[in-house]
Amino acid sequence: AAIRRSAGDMVLNVDSDTILASDVIRKLVPKMQDPAVGAAMGQLTARNRNDSWLTRLIDMEYWLACNEERAAQARFGAVMCCCGPCAIYRRSALASLLDQYESQYFRGKPSDFGEDRHLTILMLKAGFRTEYVPSAIAATVVPNKLGPYLRQQLRWARSTFRDTLLGLRLLPNLNRFLTLDVVGQNLGPLLLALSVLTGLAQLALTGNVPWL
Repeated sequence: AAIRRSAGDMVLNVDSDTILASDVIRKLVPKMQDPAVGAAMGQLTARNRNDSWLTRLIDMEYWLACNEERAAQARFGAVMCCCGPCAIYRRSALASLLDQYESQYFRGKPSDFGEDRHLTILMLKAGFRTEYVPSAIAATVVPNKLGPYLRQQLRWARSTFRDTLLGLRLLPNLNRFLTLDVVGQNLGPLLLALSVLTGLAQLALTGNVPWL
């Protein structure tokens, strides 16, 4: 509704449990002055970092995801997921993609998870660049217990695999580094799963402890 009714040029997306630094908009908007840029995201930190050992690890994970992965992708103009807690979009670009965005289907079923990654892929497919602004800081609440964290990671993994399939056609038009990055993101977890299954099979069939 905000996208369709707004007369403004930009739409800022923020999660309800996220606190933005006072200068976030001033940091993000200059990136959008280039008409080729459709979206830009800020840097995420864990707002409840000191709750537990898990939240401290997640805060470290966010730093790595933003300042290594997203920063490297932005070097080639294609951040593959502008994260929901803090991202700004060009409204005209959003308006042209809304019909596709509101009717997400995967394997014939409505899909309502990983919407930030899906929207980013649609932006890239439409020919826009996506950027990362490390100085635009947003603090968001992260899971402080293992169960909710694992459920969150499962949702994110599903959306990563789903939208990788949707975005494969993009890769030939992007820098080769991004192909390597996407392959690494998807192949790594699959190899880990294969390793675990192989180890369990070895233990069950031979009685030998695997992975020595």
